Parts: sequence; C-alpha cells; structure tokens
Amino acid sequence: MRTEDVLAAIATGLWRWDNASGIVSLDAEAARLLGLPAEPVRLSEAAVRSRFHPVDWNEIDGVVNLAVAEGTLAEARLRIMDERGRVVRTVRSRSKPLIDGGDYQLVGTLQEVAEPQPGTAGPHTPITGDWRRSREAFLLDAGRALAEARSTAEVLRVAASLSMPGFSPDGLAVFGMSGERLTVIGHHGQRDGDEGPFTSMSLATDYPAAEVVRTGRAIYLPSPEEYRRRFPMTWPLAEPFERQSWAFVPLVVAGRTMGAWMAAFKHQVAFTPDERSVLTTVARMLAQALARAGVAESERELSLGLQRTMMPVLGPGIPGIRVAARYVPTGGGLQVGGDWYDMIRLPGGRGGSAGGGAGRIALVIGDVQGHDVRAAALMGQLRIALRAYASEGHRPDAVLSRASRFLYGVNDGHDGYDGADGSGGAGAEAAGGGPRFATCLYLEVDLETGTVDIARAGHPDPAVRMVDGTVLLRPTAGGLPLGIDPDTDYPTTRLTLDPGETLMICTDGLLETGGHDLDSGWERAKRLLEQHRGDDLEELADTLVDAVHGPGSHHTTGPLADRREDDIAVLLLSRRPATAVRETPRRTLMTIAQAEPERIAEAREQVRQLLHDWTDGDQLDAAVLMVSEMVTNVLVHTDGDALLIAEVACGEKARRLRVEVSDASDELPHKRHPGEMASSGRGLVLMEMLADAWGVEPRGEGKTIWFELTEPTGPEGCCG
Repeated sequence: MRTEDVLAAIATGLWRWDNASGIVSLDAEAARLLGLPAEPVRLSEAAVRSRFHPVDWNEIDGVVNLAVAEGTLAEARLRIMDERGRVVRTVRSRSKPLIDGGDYQLVGTLQEVAEPQPGTAGPHTPITGDWRRSREAFLLDAGRALAEARSTAEVLRVAASLSMPGFSPDGLAVFGMSGERLTVIGHHGQRDGDEGPFTSMSLATDYPAAEVVRTGRAIYLPSPEEYRRRFPMTWPLAEPFERQSWAFVPLVVAGRTMGAWMAAFKHQVAFTPDERSVLTTVARMLAQALARAGVAESERELSLGLQRTMMPVLGPGIPGIRVAARYVPTGGGLQVGGDWYDMIRLPGGRGGSAGGGAGRIALVIGDVQGHDVRAAALMGQLRIALRAYASEGHRPDAVLSRASRFLYGVNDGHDGYDGADGSGGAGAEAAGGGPRFATCLYLEVDLETGTVDIARAGHPDPAVRMVDGTVLLRPTAGGLPLGIDPDTDYPTTRLTLDPGETLMICTDGLLETGGHDLDSGWERAKRLLEQHRGDDLEELADTLVDAVHGPGSHHTTGPLADRREDDIAVLLLSRRPATAVRETPRRTLMTIAQAEPERIAEAREQVRQLLHDWTDGDQLDAAVLMVSEMVTNVLVHTDGDALLIAEVACGEKARRLRVEVSDASDELPHKRHPGEMASSGRGLVLMEMLADAWGVEPRGEGKTIWFELTEPTGPEGCCG
C-alpha cells in the first residue's frame, strides 16, 4: 500500500508548504481535515490560513520560525474553522523544515485529535501554547502593522483586522474630540450611518466613550445588564447592536487623552487582568499610530497647499497653443521641494502684442537644490523674481543673468549661518544652511511664428515631438546654475516649433528617478513620447509621470537601483495647427560655436535622431560622417560659427534628406589633390562619393554647403 493510503486509514493527512512560492500542497485526507473536498489540492498560503483560527495562526507562525532557525520539529494544535467562523475540529500538526539556501519547505502531517470536542473550543479558548505566548505574538504583530500605517484610514483598517488572542471583538469604533463634543473618527462591524447618534455628542453625555474622554479612565462592561445599570440614558442607543460585552479604553498620547476606543463583543468577555492588559496595550499603540497619521496628513495637506499656491494655473485663454503640466513631490517630511514651472504672458513688442491674439509667452521650469522647506521658500522667491524680470521685457539671457544675481545675493545672506554643529560649512549645508543653487530653463515663445528663444542654466535640454512622432532632444547653449556666479552669461539658442509639434521641458526628476541616469531616463521618456497617439497633452503628461511613479514603474527600474528619488516637474506645450498637418518636413537647426567643438557630437546625434526610421543604414552612417566633416571644416578653416539645418521631406515616391551647413566666410572650399595635405580637405571628396547631390552656394555674407540623400524605399506612410 502507498504511504498516503496507510496514513489516511488512521485519519492522518500529508501536506507540504513551499515558502518560496507560498504554495501549500495537501493530499486528500489533509484537505478533508481542513474542511475541503477530499481530493489532492494546491492552495495559496492565504487560502490555507483562512481555515485556521487566527489566534492559533499567530502562535504557529512563531513555532515554525523557531523550527526553521533550529532545524527542529514544529508541533502544534490548531482549530479548523468553517466559513461561518465556527470551530469544527482540532488537529495536531507535526512538520519538519527542509532548508535550501534562504528558502525552505515544510513537510508534515495533520491528524485529528479528540480533545477538545468539536464546538467546545470557542473563540475565547486558546489551544496552541499558553495564552501569554499567544498574547505576546499578537502584540508584536499588531505593533508592527500599526507602525507601518501611514494614514488614519490605514490605521483604522489595521485595527479592524486585528485578531486578539482568545477574545476578538466584532465591532470597533474610534472616537475623537472636536471642542467639547465627541466625534466618530472611524468604525468597523457596523453599517454606514449607524454612527449617526454618536457623532457630535456632548462630552457631558452619559455615554461610556464620553466619560472615558472626560476622565481618562477605561470602562469595561462585561454584560448588557452592567451597561444598562451604569448608563441607562444611552443604553437604548447600544441595545440594537445586540452585543454582549464592551470595552471603552482611552487613547492617550504624551499624557493627553485624545479620544476613546470601543471594542464590542457578541460573546461575553470577563475582562480579566490579562485581557485588560492586552486592550490597554493595543489602545496605546492605536493612539500613537493615529497621532502619527494625523501629523502626516496635516503635513501632506500643508505641502499640497503650499505647492498649490506656488504653482500657476495653466488654464485656457491663450489662442493657438495647448499646455499641460505636472508637479509630483517625492521628497520626505513635508513633501515639499524646489522644483517648479511657470507660464508668463509677456508684454507687447519684439514681434508680439499686448492684447489678445498672437503674442509672446515665457515658459519657465527649474529646480532649487534640496527637498525641504527652505528649498520650497527659495523656489517661491526665485519664481517671483523671474516673473518680475520677464514682465519687464528682458530677453531670456538677461532674465537668467538677473535671476542668478538675485539668488547669489540671497545665498550671500546665509554665509554666516551656523549648522547644527556650529561650524557652518559642510555641517551647515547638511542642516539646511549654506548657499543653494538652482537649475533653470527659460523659453520665450512667439505664438505667431513659433520661434522659441531658450536660455539654460545647468538644466536638462528641451525635447520636441514632431507631427509624425519623431522625437528630438534639442541641445541648447547654457551657463552655470543660478546663484553660483553673479556674472555668469547665458547664451540664447533659437529653434522653431512648427504647428502640431509638441515641446517638452522637465526637471531631472522625470529622467533620473527609478534608478536611471540622464541618458537612460531620456530614452525612457523618448519612447513614451514616440508611442503617444493623438493630441491630448493631459494624457501625455499623465503617461510620463506614471512611467516614473505609476503601478508598473517598479518593473522598469534603471541600472542605478540605489539612486535617491527626486521631485518631478514637467511642462508640455503644443502649437495648434490652423489646418490638418500631414506632410510637414522633419527639421532640426542648431548652431555650433567656435568655442564649442564638443557640440559636433551633438550635431551627429541630431542627424541620427532625425533619421531614426531611415531604412538604409549605410546612408545614415554616410549622412552622419558628412555632417561631421562639414561642421569641422567650418570650425577649422573659418573664424565664425557653423549653422546646421537638416530636413527630411517626402517626395512623390521617396523621402529626401537635405543638410545645409552655413558660415560667415566668403572663401569657397575646394577639393584637394591626392597627396596634398592628406589630413584635411576630404569633406568635398566624401560628399562627391557619398551624396546623391551636393553643392556650395555663396549667400551674401558667407556661404552654404549642402548635400542630399534620397531614400529609395521609405517606410509605409512616411510621406503623410
């Protein structure tokens, strides 16, 4: 005969619990003993746990952990409960842990025992171990769960789920105070609305909770007769609930009674000294958890209020554009930080008008160093200063220069700040003192022409999503973060936002949060921008934030798992097309200054991004090589800057790439003869070999070198 058959003949079942997977395997007899159909079954740990009395589970959990730690046999008695919570039988469990590395399996038997008789072990009769050990296990579990609760609602849910050893209540209520009146903070085990008569009850009322709040002393009522005798005026309010025993325990924090906790029972409880000790301990932990939750909720409300006052409302009213923005604080404490965004209507002039219709706006996004109240305060000051400078009509470079001097002056006033160690310097910075800097991106947008002038102070570059979904990171010239050097210059970069295109600016929190650095975080954001369909900017803003903080964000963490989280600000702006836009060419424009030869690499990357779906890889490499040669020749052989314009347009049958590099020199290039200065002069030779067409054109003061490549078989739908 099989071992299982022999054990079944003596009413003994076999079970195996895999700790790694959380799966419990039962043979037919073990399943029968647990009140399930008598057939082999695999269940989750939670499903099996629901069959045991919760008091016994508290203890068996500790017994199993001890057996695993010591490699000994785990043995205990357990009550089996039916769906109605009634004890149907008692079983003895014997199990042996099989340890494999950090995981283990428990293999054991279940056998029904005759004592106590089914039905005689009520919910107030502990079976496993002695009552004090069950109580200690319960209090440890309750303390851990209440300590982890972060809101009043979570605290109340934890309190409702607590299964006290031997005398679990079926009804709970938490009372607070509002002036001289009693309030109901939350309740469990009653229907919604049942709390009505007890809400806003005067503290002078002859009601147990009111007396507990007045006196700070617990009241235990072991029977309805005792309740009716002591509180005849309010007994009619409690009688309909058909409870048999009540405990009203004060909630005390720092020596002050902040409310009362009611535990009501459908069975009679004697409230022995041990039982009162458990109730008092739970009430103390509950009071502390509610106090912590109240402080946290007040801080969160203060944080949200502070951020709401500091963030602009991007409502409708500006024709020709759509705007969406998000701010997500992820710092600790008050959850305030230094990130901000702003949109400013600019005065008329310089191609705009002060009234309705087309005009100019400024977009600002920035990040003050730190995640504390001082960072938020500096952010507010800096935002006001930037608004003032912008409203005066200054150009973007002048706005940032003035803002940098302003923040430098504010920092200068904190030079004498002594930190917690009294030394200033590093200690002061750790304590919140010392100078703070800020990164910032300031954009002036002409709503009529789509021209965008950008000044950057150590901030991430903007990105543009074109009509066909192509996304380009637009490199911009920049200076130091604000507040470091009062005399820093901020060069201006110009780009054009065509109708239907979307501009994205953000703080580094959107890119670096979730274990990413700037490069991998940008790739994540770029994919989301490319995959977005339609023109709903609000939906796109939510998508970008959800990728960082949404439910699935922990599945897509970057390579830097220990990177600290950061605040997030993101702002999107799109120009509304006057008509349907289908064949707008892709275009990028950038200037490479004589003093910035390192930006040649950015020019190559711009072309690669522009040709992200170009089907001929050899042509793409050729285009990048020719761009590098053309821009390098300008920087080497002239005294001026190079202006790069690259455009992908659809023809009748194929797409065409045209690249132009312009400079201010009138000297025309010429091809070198073989052997003459082999290290230079190869640019025109390369274009003659690689380009489908090329040329050199004098243009007033200066010249333009251009080449074209034609893609013979572009992707389906590429031209519209």
